[in-house]
Amino acid sequence: MTNEHFWLAVGLLGQVLFTARFVVQWLQSEKEKKSVIPLAFWYFSISGGITLLVYAIYRQDPVFIIGQASGLLIYFRNLYFVLHGQKKLKTHPTPR
Repeated sequence: MTNEHFWLAVGLLGQVLFTARFVVQWLQSEKEKKSVIPLAFWYFSISGGITLLVYAIYRQDPVFIIGQASGLLIYFRNLYFVLHGQKKLKTHPTPR
């Protein structure tokens, strides 16, 4: 495998991970019969975003780098909100 093939594989892996987030979200929404964003969506967003950012850095593409880096900030922040919200619910459950 050449160096170029390796980086092409990294880029494709990142795209597959990034695309998987939509498949996971779609399947979960179909299952629940409403639009939902499962926790796995954010993990696939982050893993795909990191992989694509590494690929963009290798390619030295500033547009791609800025896009992936800014997206990662949003994905990590949303994951924080989800996890923090779950922790808060366990600590302070709402009365029924």
